[in-house]
Amino acid sequence: MRFLGHNLIKQHTPLPPCRIFLKSIFSNSEDKMSNIPMNRKPRYNGKSKKRQWEDRRTDKGAGLSPKIPKIEENNTIDTNKTEDRTEKIKRRKFAVLLGYSGVGYWGMQRNRGTKTIEEDLIKALFDAKFINKECYDVVQNMQFQRAARTDKGVSAARQVVSMKLGENFEISKVNEKLPEKIRLFAAKRVTKGFNSKGQCDFRTYIYVLPTIAFVDTEKSQKAFRIKEETLKQINEILQLYVGTKNFHNFTVKKKPCDPSAKRFIKSFECEPPFVKDNVEFCALKVYGQSFMMHQIRKMVGLVLAVVRGMTTQNTVIKAFTNEIVNVPRAPGLGLFLDYVHYERYNYRYGEDGMHEKLTWEEVENDVKEFKEKHILPTILNTEINEGAMIWWIQNKLARHSYDETGEKDESDDEAVGDDEEEEQNNSHNEPAQVAPDTNEHIENKL
Repeated sequence: MRFLGHNLIKQHTPLPPCRIFLKSIFSNSEDKMSNIPMNRKPRYNGKSKKRQWEDRRTDKGAGLSPKIPKIEENNTIDTNKTEDRTEKIKRRKFAVLLGYSGVGYWGMQRNRGTKTIEEDLIKALFDAKFINKECYDVVQNMQFQRAARTDKGVSAARQVVSMKLGENFEISKVNEKLPEKIRLFAAKRVTKGFNSKGQCDFRTYIYVLPTIAFVDTEKSQKAFRIKEETLKQINEILQLYVGTKNFHNFTVKKKPCDPSAKRFIKSFECEPPFVKDNVEFCALKVYGQSFMMHQIRKMVGLVLAVVRGMTTQNTVIKAFTNEIVNVPRAPGLGLFLDYVHYERYNYRYGEDGMHEKLTWEEVENDVKEFKEKHILPTILNTEINEGAMIWWIQNKLARHSYDETGEKDESDDEAVGDDEEEEQNNSHNEPAQVAPDTNEHIENKL
């Protein structure tokens, strides 16, 4: 058996023929390749091929070697080239604090053919020669962004815009080109990736109205003074808005299942009343993450209806459910943006030694003076002289139906909103015609 197995293995082993066959193939291929001429790159020789670094320099290496003397500066000046050469200014990202009165303007956002805050601001930057024609025509070229978008008639005490500007930027020169209703207060260097809208944590809005609006009384505005229990009731109702709620009934074109309708409000309170020309006023201050179009005005309108006894607190609770509630919308006259907050930015970059905190205490007196001169008088005087809020309560709120599923869309109405989706949609609208004077008739303001 051993002998037989050995013979079988010996007869069926293919290795010797394969080795001969493969050897013949590779030997033939090597012979063919050896006949093909090959152009190989010659090996680098540092002595024969010296690196000509002098020829690649603009000064040909002058002054770097004792064999090449330094060329005098006067000989290198080309007058023809220097005349055509424009000075390049380094641009840095700035956060600019400004305030404005929105009366007579069709909002903050730029819209060609209409009178807006941004149009006057960008034109002043161009006239002061801090931006070029490309940035004036397309603001994205300088990474322009606003912290909040305020619409027709809405003012701002502390608005923040971010953009890239030259290091020679001066606020005083821009203010010389701006109308009196718009003022720049301060500018601070920020990180190159800073976005005034995207990095804004919270926004504070204030709604000013006469205290007589909360009570059904026959007294005149000058004779009325609100009671402490009424102020307590107002603050209790305002607390219903605090937290993360579904505000789909407090805006337009939002469905109950839309995730963007959920907004976070950190605080909402009524500040102590104050008197102006014998008329008592109060300020409702709301501090939230972001707000949608008409949201603040509808919140104020529903509070007025509850305190006056036109509806109950159950209507407020019901408005946060998936049911459709037609919420009344208060006038836009008393609303203005008071502050934009950058808490996370200040915590991360405010004390790194290179950047400043965006808190603006150094210009607080200038902001307060501007607010008392250009923002508050417009609101207070209109209420005192024309009674805009009382007119709205008697002609609008008294006839309001909360069961209506649809609401008339008044495109020329004042509004406030900094919602990203709304901003993109409105940026493509056709230019609107110039609005009439808002003081001409009360109904035009409402």
